[in-house]
Amino acid sequence: MKIGIIGAGNIGSTLAQKLAAHGHTIKLANSRGPETIAELATRIGAKAVERQEAVRDVDVIILSTPFDKHAELAPLLGGVGENVIVIDTSNYYPFRDGNIEAINQGKAESVYASEMLQRPVVKAWNAVLAKTLQEKGAAAGSATRIAIPVAGNDAAAKSVVMELVSQTGFDAVDGGTLEESWRQQPGTPAYCTELTSDALRAALNAADKARAPVNRDALINEFMSAGDSLTHDDIVERNRAVTA
Repeated sequence: MKIGIIGAGNIGSTLAQKLAAHGHTIKLANSRGPETIAELATRIGAKAVERQEAVRDVDVIILSTPFDKHAELAPLLGGVGENVIVIDTSNYYPFRDGNIEAINQGKAESVYASEMLQRPVVKAWNAVLAKTLQEKGAAAGSATRIAIPVAGNDAAAKSVVMELVSQTGFDAVDGGTLEESWRQQPGTPAYCTELTSDALRAALNAADKARAPVNRDALINEFMSAGDSLTHDDIVERNRAVTA
């Protein structure tokens, strides 16, 4: 497949590398221009391009940018064909993205993102830490393979995305419709807790919509206060403990 990725941070660049290794043709873009990521792109098997080129003549577009950039990205997608799948990997954090009243009042982040982008999206790879994505993928069939939730309204598009998730080394669990994607947002038991498929399904079912933003804010404040003193495993364990 031909895949365009906008966002060359830890998540975007890791996805580019993993998907290129599976034979996909990857175009990678950021907000600062291809010359700033040319070396990175060459090293991971992608082609560094302008953002406008990343969405041209592709089958899938992956948006791996901060949540508050959706409105800015909307014009880029204006001419993209309806058959092109758009995947959103972002998460809403008010301290970084500003307070968005619609989400604060209960609208699912991905529904809001879809409205800002003015096209359907599939939510994937948002509920996984960068180090988990980089280092903890495993072969299909492994008993301890970590699972990642995927939410969306188009069954065919979601099926394609779930296969891509598997290719990056993780089981894909159907997280339901975009309206149900709040179950994989920050502060829920499914978010960055490194669960196997069965445990992840249980976590999605156990999510508490009212409690999730409270958990999210408590955890991010704890992590920011701790600085570099917390290890990756510490973060996963705190996520599990607070959201359980």
